[in-house]
Amino acid sequence: MALDHVRDFFTNVKFDPLDLTQTNPTLFMTRWFTHFCAPVFILLAGTGAFLSGAHGKSKRELSWFLFTRGLWLALLEITWVRCLGWEFNFQFDVIPAAVLWAIGWSMVALAGLVFLPPWAVAVFGILMIALHNLFDPVRAETWGKLDWLWIVLHQGGSFQLTSSIKFIAAYPLVPWIGIMAAGYGFGAILLHGPNRRRREIFLFGLGLSVLFVLLRGSNLYGDPSPWSQQTSALFTVFSFMDCRKYPPSLLYVLMTLGPALMLLAWLDRGTTRLLRPVLVFGRVPLFFYLLHLPLIHGLALLAALVRYGRADWMFGSPFGATGKFTIPDDNGFGLPVVYLTWILVVLMLYPVCKWFAEVKRRRRAAWLSYL
Repeated sequence: MALDHVRDFFTNVKFDPLDLTQTNPTLFMTRWFTHFCAPVFILLAGTGAFLSGAHGKSKRELSWFLFTRGLWLALLEITWVRCLGWEFNFQFDVIPAAVLWAIGWSMVALAGLVFLPPWAVAVFGILMIALHNLFDPVRAETWGKLDWLWIVLHQGGSFQLTSSIKFIAAYPLVPWIGIMAAGYGFGAILLHGPNRRRREIFLFGLGLSVLFVLLRGSNLYGDPSPWSQQTSALFTVFSFMDCRKYPPSLLYVLMTLGPALMLLAWLDRGTTRLLRPVLVFGRVPLFFYLLHLPLIHGLALLAALVRYGRADWMFGSPFGATGKFTIPDDNGFGLPVVYLTWILVVLMLYPVCKWFAEVKRRRRAAWLSYL
C-alpha cells in the first residue's frame, strides 16, 4: 500500500502502469502487486469482527462498534485522508471517497448483518461478489435523479454533489460490502484446530485461484475487460492478470484473495523472525494509514522544493485537477527512487507505530479501538 502511494507521488511516469501499450514489466508488477491490499484488508476486517464476537462481544455491542467505527472511517476518508494526505488542501471542491470510505460503509452494513447466522452472512457476501458483474450494463443515467446512488453503490465515477462540489466514488461499495461479509463468515474457519484450519484455508484459497484461471481463461464472465493475445508471452500473461479494480470485478477478487488465503495458511504456522517487525504495523494499521499519506506527500513536496524552488501543484486535488498550476515536465523519479523512498517511509514510521502499538497493549481505553 505504501509502495503504491509513494509511486503516486514520486513516479515520473505519466501513464497508467497497467497500460500494456506503454508499460514495462517492472512498472506493471509494481502496480499490480499492490492489488492485494484492499481486498485482503476488507476480508480480514470482516474476519476480525467475527472473532470479536466469538471472544466475548455481544451481537449488540459488536453491531454498535461496527456502526460507529464505520462512520468514523468514512468521515476520516473525506477529511483527514483527503485534506492532510492526498491534497494539503482544505477547500472542499472535490471530495474523493476511496478505501477508508469503502471499509467504513462496509462496516455499517455488517453492523446489521451480524444479527444473522455467520453462514447466512457468508452466503450474502459470496452472492454479492459472484453476481454483481451481471449489473455492469446498468448505467447511472437510467436512474434519473438517483444516478448518484448507482455511482456510489456500483458504477463508480463522479457527480456534482452541489454546483461547486464534485464527489468522486473511487471505491463503489459493491462488492466491497460483500467481501467484508464473506470475511465475517470466513472467521468461523479460524476457530477450528490448527491443522484443520490451515488445510481448509489453503484449499479454499486454492479453489478460488483455480476458479479464477478457469473463468478468466474462458473470457465469459467476471470482468468487463477480456484478456487478449499480446506481442509477447509475458505481456499476454499480464493481460490475463489485468483485472478491473475500480469497481472490483469478480475475477479481481478471486485473483487476489485466492493466493492471499494460501499464503495465510502458510503464515498461520508462526511468524518467522525476519517478519516479526512487520507485526508492529499489523497491530496499528489505521494509525499507520493515517500517517503514511501525509508523510509521503510531505517528502514529495520537499523534493519538489529542492529541485524547482516551488511546489504549488502539490496543494490541491490530484483527482479531477483543473490544471491551475503547471507541473514541470521532468517532475518525478524512476522506480529506484520510488522503492528507496518507500523503504524510507516504512522505516520512519516504524518507531512511532511501535510506540502506539505498545500504548494499545498497555491501555484498554475504548477510544483506542477507533485508531
